[in-house]
Amino acid sequence: MTSSNALTLDPETNDAAGEWMHFGADPRFDYPIDYSIKILGACAATGTVDFLGKWAPNSYCHFHKHLGNTTSLVLEGEHHTVETVAGESIHKVRPAGDYAQKPGGDVHMEFAGPQGSVVFFSMQAVDGKLFEVLGRAERVLNVTTFEDFLAGNMPR
Repeated sequence: MTSSNALTLDPETNDAAGEWMHFGADPRFDYPIDYSIKILGACAATGTVDFLGKWAPNSYCHFHKHLGNTTSLVLEGEHHTVETVAGESIHKVRPAGDYAQKPGGDVHMEFAGPQGSVVFFSMQAVDGKLFEVLGRAERVLNVTTFEDFLAGNMPR
């Protein structure tokens, strides 16, 4: 993306270089939130950001909607998505190696299986916005922009 360097792994942890941003319990939600993200690269010209998401066992990220095209690849563990399509919930279990491409507008929950999960994402911004954090009845609680995401300025 912004760098031509290969992904650098920490020799002790085998993690990608850079900081993990952790997101934990949030009183606005009645489900266990415990996940972290690590930005791998970004391209301002295309509004694309690549990052890893890491979930603790049986934990969720915030209910959200991706605004642009999103590609994902489950790297470790079992990852669950519960999509809302025409008012119906569709639960998918994604094992390691599962690859998906989704258009913008995908409203869903994500959570890890009993061993946790690690997922690679490549996400495209629309009009500078990456995703919306949603509350009940899909009410928008927060909009995360490309710039805010790269700066780590997201509600935690």
